[in-house]
Amino acid sequence: MADVPELVEARLRSALGEPDARASVTFLGTERIEVLRFLDTGVDAGAGIVRYATLGMSAAPMTDPAAALADPERGPRAELVLSVRAGAAETDKVLRPLAVLAASPQVEGVVVTPGASLDVGEPLWPGAPFTSVLVAEPGGLVEDLELDAPLEPVRFLPLLPMTPNEAAWKRARGADALQERWLQHGTDLRDPLREAVPLAG
Repeated sequence: MADVPELVEARLRSALGEPDARASVTFLGTERIEVLRFLDTGVDAGAGIVRYATLGMSAAPMTDPAAALADPERGPRAELVLSVRAGAAETDKVLRPLAVLAASPQVEGVVVTPGASLDVGEPLWPGAPFTSVLVAEPGGLVEDLELDAPLEPVRFLPLLPMTPNEAAWKRARGADALQERWLQHGTDLRDPLREAVPLAG
């Protein structure tokens, strides 16, 4: 059987470079979740982008809580990736909230898919106007990692922070409508201190 976390870390390194920091969190009754930090200081990155990626969420497939029996091999696998501008806020404090979200399939039986909302119930980092994230479509920053059959590929799901008002609007109108509103207003979704997009009208 393939060592999925080892393959995932290799894919993250090939896509994002060497991590400059990592943290490990273990929750009761779950496998260890790590969060790796990658700093992008390229010319196109401006002040720099810091990316946080989970490692360990994909070690087991996500199982529909309605299923009578969990399949140890078959089922969707994913890791979470958050990108924010470096230096504007204490975004390293997001490590534990990210680990909590990554552990939610094991702890709560949640199947994390694009378009879903994930709420941590507190600011993602000190002073953050966000307590939840929108799960975006994978494939842009880190390509899916194919695994040997019957295992499903690991998908690297981008997380887009949402303010409480945006989260409520998304629940009412849907993920596509919120993303369209962000696009219309040229919202910088990597700004760790941005204000909510105008939602009236």
